Amino acid sequence: MAKSSLKSTLAVSLNNYLDAGAIVAGGSGITLWQNYLGLSEMHLGWLNALSANALGAAIGAIVGGVLADKFGRKFIFTYNLLIYMLGVLLVMCSVNFPMLLAGFLVTGISVGIGVPASWTYISESSEVSNRGRNICISQMSWGFGPMIILLMGMLFAPGGYLYGIVESLAHSVIGADAAQQAVEVFSSRFVFFTLFVVALIAWTLQRQLDESAEFEASKEEAKAKGEKTGLIQSFAVLFSNKVAVRSALFLASIYLTWNLVASVMGFFSPHICETAGGVSNEYSNWMNCIQWATVVVITFGVSHFIDRVNHKPLYIFGLLAALCTWVLVVTIGVNDLPTLWAFVILWGVNGGVSVQIFYALWGSELFPAKFRAGAQGLMFFVVRGLSAVWGLVFTYIYGDNGEGFTLAAYCMIALLVISLLVGVIGCPNTRGKSLEQITKERYGDNV
Repeated sequence: MAKSSLKSTLAVSLNNYLDAGAIVAGGSGITLWQNYLGLSEMHLGWLNALSANALGAAIGAIVGGVLADKFGRKFIFTYNLLIYMLGVLLVMCSVNFPMLLAGFLVTGISVGIGVPASWTYISESSEVSNRGRNICISQMSWGFGPMIILLMGMLFAPGGYLYGIVESLAHSVIGADAAQQAVEVFSSRFVFFTLFVVALIAWTLQRQLDESAEFEASKEEAKAKGEKTGLIQSFAVLFSNKVAVRSALFLASIYLTWNLVASVMGFFSPHICETAGGVSNEYSNWMNCIQWATVVVITFGVSHFIDRVNHKPLYIFGLLAALCTWVLVVTIGVNDLPTLWAFVILWGVNGGVSVQIFYALWGSELFPAKFRAGAQGLMFFVVRGLSAVWGLVFTYIYGDNGEGFTLAAYCMIALLVISLLVGVIGCPNTRGKSLEQITKERYGDNV
């Protein structure tokens, strides 16, 4: 891989670490904040709804996509992580619910703003022979985020091996006679502080990146033709082009149906292990750390040959692993450790060859540069927004103690089958082609 491509990919991939890290950090510390601020279930519902896992990111994505197409990918990298750091800082310093909610919302919006620009920039700055590999590197960063944040959450949480450090820090800041809940919540504050540090490093690296050459060429072409590039114009072109509409429907279908399952696993997997599997909270967290480690290892392996083999078999393999995860639930069950571990590892394998890899790759390939980020932002908006609603529906189906787990599993299987069938039927033949070549083949010279 060329050094310039690798350097820019690593710098931009840190956004995925920050995205997944924010989701897991919010979920892992939510009980501590609940005890500290006396929050109700309604408060927790608002925090989840406006977070990086749901509507906050959805709102940010549609804004970020449009801004990236109008002002450039570098524009997003120059300013967006400042917003992320502000949101994390609000969470770190929260002393009441409005501050905490504002922190979750601001962080979520920033996450959404960064996603379309990140995937688009990685594809546009990659060599033809390394585009899939670079997307996999980005996905590996998404796996490292939850794995590291979960580990830190366990080590620094009350009762963890490093909780003494947190306790000493808390007493030095808020006094030796501080309430126990106020001391314990410092473990969550510390985890968010690590996200602040990573965001600062990422912002420093991303400010040094050059603008996407393909974006600059597209802007020059639009200027020469006298075309406008505002929000209304971009979406008018997108929705008036039959090829673009078909591409958007295809990508939204495979990603939405898969992500409805993945979003539940990302947020509720520890809860599933504890209620349906009957293991302790600590054991459940370790299982989920290993699940994310599996994602990283499998993605690393896939990155070495994704640009050299047909994408369809890889896509099928990932979905079959996902289907086996949930077929296991409805056939054997996950009531003992061997089957519970199989459930966890199978989903980790799916995550390593996930639909998200192909969505990020194809989403950059199937649209012209002039509305590439905007199209991804729009689809991400729809997917994250509906995933937030589905999360509420899933909790109702699942029940308080997992009594509806089998019914929920059948719903998951149906969604994954749709993703598999649509992906197999519509899998594009883009491997080994430049983005310019793909655009010309699909849209001709008049897009």
